[in-house]
Amino acid sequence: MCPPEHFTVEYAINPWMDITVPVDAALAVKQWDLLRNTLVELGHTVHLLDPVAGLPDMVYAANGAFSVDGTVYGARFRYPQRADEADAHRAFYTRTDWKYETPEHVNEGEGDFTYLPGAHGGVILAGYGFRTEPAAHAEAQEMLGRPVVSLRLVDPAYYHLDTALAALDDHNVAYYPDAFSAASQRVLAQLFPDAVLADRADAEAFGLNLVSDGRHVILNTEAAAMGEKVRAAGYHPVHVELTELKRGGGSVKCAVAELRP
Repeated sequence: MCPPEHFTVEYAINPWMDITVPVDAALAVKQWDLLRNTLVELGHTVHLLDPVAGLPDMVYAANGAFSVDGTVYGARFRYPQRADEADAHRAFYTRTDWKYETPEHVNEGEGDFTYLPGAHGGVILAGYGFRTEPAAHAEAQEMLGRPVVSLRLVDPAYYHLDTALAALDDHNVAYYPDAFSAASQRVLAQLFPDAVLADRADAEAFGLNLVSDGRHVILNTEAAAMGEKVRAAGYHPVHVELTELKRGGGSVKCAVAELRP
């Protein structure tokens, strides 16, 4: 995670960003601290990435890389405003002895990649359509040695995979069907017949931008209905308030890069 020390909305690169509405910086820090403390209280170790002045979106730490089995596939951001974030993430991984692979193709880390080690022998789901190039999917497969399933995103409000789909555990997902092309919906239905399906209200509340440890599912407080859906599926929802981070187009998952040694 990366503290929102420099978080603000000073440009608009997704439909959720409104530069006319100021961010409450103190509230953003308070809410981020609550998320970090919640993860720690649930038994997880949280490593911190140092924020860099001039990079207001670094709080969305999930976008900086994607790790599987101790190998890290680095990010190459679509927009120049975020490009330098990749260097900060690379420095973190290289100094902590991960195997770091530098990408040639545009991709935004866990924003558009997720890994389910217990599904179909271990499969990576990868989104494209707005930020990550399809060529990055093949590149990630070569670098990580895991099969990659490409899923086309079609609604600009759900510009990253992690706004439209989430891993609930090692073998199952939750997703919002209408965020995907018809063909990608058919693929998801075949791969995950027991998936938890979200509706548009769930997606608009960023209810799919969640983090799950297989038992506890951490969601923002606006996603109450999504919380009940994951509860009905056998998980324990834990809600945290992240209204300020939503101003930049992210929520729980965007703020958390999951490390898979």
